[in-house]
Amino acid sequence: MPQDLAIDPRPTASGAEIGMLRLRTLVRLRWLAIVGQAGAVLGVYFVLGFPLPLGPCLVVIALSAWLNIFLTIRWRKSMRLHETHAGLLLVYDVIQLAVLLFLTGGLENPFSFLFLVPVTISATSLPNRWTLWLGLLAFACATFLAFRHFPLPWLPGDRFKPPDIYLGGMWAAIICGVVFSAIYARRIADEARQMSAALSATELVLAREQRLSALDGMAAAAAHELGTPLATIALVAKELKREMPHDAPHTEDIDLLISQTARCREILARLSNREAQTDEMYQRTAILAMIEDLVAPLRGSDAVIAVTSSADPDDKAMGNEPVFRRNPAITYGLGNLLENAVDFAETRVEVDARWTPAQVSITVRDDGPGFHENIFDRLGDPFVTTRPGYGEDTGEAGQHEGMGLGFFIAKTLLERSGATVSLANRPTPEHGAVVHVVWPRSLVDLGRS
Repeated sequence: MPQDLAIDPRPTASGAEIGMLRLRTLVRLRWLAIVGQAGAVLGVYFVLGFPLPLGPCLVVIALSAWLNIFLTIRWRKSMRLHETHAGLLLVYDVIQLAVLLFLTGGLENPFSFLFLVPVTISATSLPNRWTLWLGLLAFACATFLAFRHFPLPWLPGDRFKPPDIYLGGMWAAIICGVVFSAIYARRIADEARQMSAALSATELVLAREQRLSALDGMAAAAAHELGTPLATIALVAKELKREMPHDAPHTEDIDLLISQTARCREILARLSNREAQTDEMYQRTAILAMIEDLVAPLRGSDAVIAVTSSADPDDKAMGNEPVFRRNPAITYGLGNLLENAVDFAETRVEVDARWTPAQVSITVRDDGPGFHENIFDRLGDPFVTTRPGYGEDTGEAGQHEGMGLGFFIAKTLLERSGATVSLANRPTPEHGAVVHVVWPRSLVDLGRS
């Protein structure tokens, strides 16, 4: 069950766990910036004919190019940068952009919005403290450029002078853009990392269940391989007994050896027969038998578990109970839902199986507190749980703590099997949670497929 998973894939705030930037990524982004900056400066000067300090601008751009060349020669581009090194390179990018804007009009230059880029990169890949420092640096540079800068390149003999309120709006837009893009990028990156970690945990659980299902095949293979040496042992033991006198001291040992060899052959024969009947018997299970297998280990709890069933009166095959193929995804998913219901129930859990010609459904109800309204819309996402916080000290020995992965894994596995999983709370004055799982009957019923 999920609480037995010895993993904690949740991302944390440390730089190593968030994920370090590759040097190749920063180098390529800086080359893109160099090409864009050089094209803009040369285009304004030679194509538009606007005067600007061309030499200093090209020196600032060339400095970035030399930095890229140095980084490429000195280190492998595939290496991952420590958070401090990556942060310092982004600090350089902010300062380089600020110097270039200082030479070309400050906040009057429409390219001043590019302050967002280094801060956004930091928000997706570096710890919060670096994003905060880069945001403050961008804020300081934007504030300085609002008051101190070279004139904006414009028509010869003329000067473009926007009103102060326009500059104030540009300053506010840059600051708001930096803050919004950083928060948005951080949230999206965190959700992507959480989903990736949770899906990895799901694959781990499914692989474990599939390995357990494969044990029957392995047992049959072992039975086949061991059959010949056991037959040889039995034959040699019988020959030894035949040649030994009846009153020999080892007669009883030989008889024991023969009897134990026969017992081993019987066990191996049963394993072989199980494998021979796998497709016909073992891999098929009626829906109620499957539910009983899942409920049986939970019946010793304080909550009473009631299993009911019904068929659609219009079903021509009424009473023809759906037969499922044993599926680790369905077994694990339903087992998790039942365990959660038992954990939260006060006195009773109801499991209702229904089938019609079109669909098969299983509904699990409990009389516990139900789903919390503040996280109801996020249930089924990874790391969302109503249990005590995973890894926190709750102060109660033996109390189960949830990672927020169990229901996500169960829901994902059931949906992979073709099911639709829906959640609800019982209508007042009743209380408790309701989980409804529905499959198209043609998809899961071996008698209908």
